Amino acid sequence: MYGLLDVSTSGMIAQRTRVEVATANIANANSILDPNGDNEPFRRRIAMLAPGDPVSGDPMGVHVARIDLADGEFRPKYMPGSPYSNEQGMVYTPDIDITTESVNAIEASRAYEANVMAAEATKAMLSASLRILA
Repeated sequence: MYGLLDVSTSGMIAQRTRVEVATANIANANSILDPNGDNEPFRRRIAMLAPGDPVSGDPMGVHVARIDLADGEFRPKYMPGSPYSNEQGMVYTPDIDITTESVNAIEASRAYEANVMAAEATKAMLSASLRILA
């Protein structure tokens, strides 16, 4: 009976991860160094979702299968005074579009809200069923 809520819960977890990935991309849109301090710009992350639950084998619901790194080209930016610029004065920045990432975050947020509403409707139906049976 409570398995019905698992579908909405898995959707909420997946959408929360999508929001976290989008906000991390926005936060690092201008990062020109990787976490190790190497002269490698931040790579855009993409949350890949898959159906079902891989742990229990239940085909219902959704889960985050993996978080991939985008393999797009970096954007060159002319910054001759930067200590990280190359011989031509170019610094490479991540290929992250703030607008696209903001839309992705809003979309995931709305999907999260839809899963919350589905869970609330499921709880209301279960409560009404128990009232009828009692």
